Amino acid sequence: MTDLASRVYACAHLAGAFQLRSGAMSTEYFDKYQFEADPALLREIAERMAAMLPDGVDVLAGLELGGVPLATMLSQVTRLPVAFVRKQAKPYGTCRLAEGADIVGRRVAVIEDVLTSGGQALASCAELRAFGAEVVRVLCVIDREQGARERLREAGLELDALFTMSALKATGT
Repeated sequence: MTDLASRVYACAHLAGAFQLRSGAMSTEYFDKYQFEADPALLREIAERMAAMLPDGVDVLAGLELGGVPLATMLSQVTRLPVAFVRKQAKPYGTCRLAEGADIVGRRVAVIEDVLTSGGQALASCAELRAFGAEVVRVLCVIDREQGARERLREAGLELDALFTMSALKATGT
């Protein structure tokens, strides 16, 4: 696992001044598109995440945008169907929140790339539940350890992260 962590860190870690989705400022950033754009690295990440899935998951739900390639590759590895979850249901056509696999009455694992505060994951999980999904777990590649785990727990959700930010930083030093 340390080798994978080192490769993710080398591929995706950036230093500078960055505003995060949460609005917080950070001197470092993990550009998930770098590891998601590398087919071999993305597949290895998905293979490791497959072992994190709880038994009985019916559908993988990739959150727009970074969770979509992860969920797609994880679907290839596990053979589970995938739903692509928008930040909000589109107001035209099918008006769906989740495209692809049906989520109604299904046990769903939500897939995300990097979590900081968990705000979007919380909102998406609440909407998935409102549309009839049973959200059983949230999985991410990187937990920045800035409150997402605690906020998700307060909403009755478990978070499993492939890596924490501190573990990734330890491989990069």
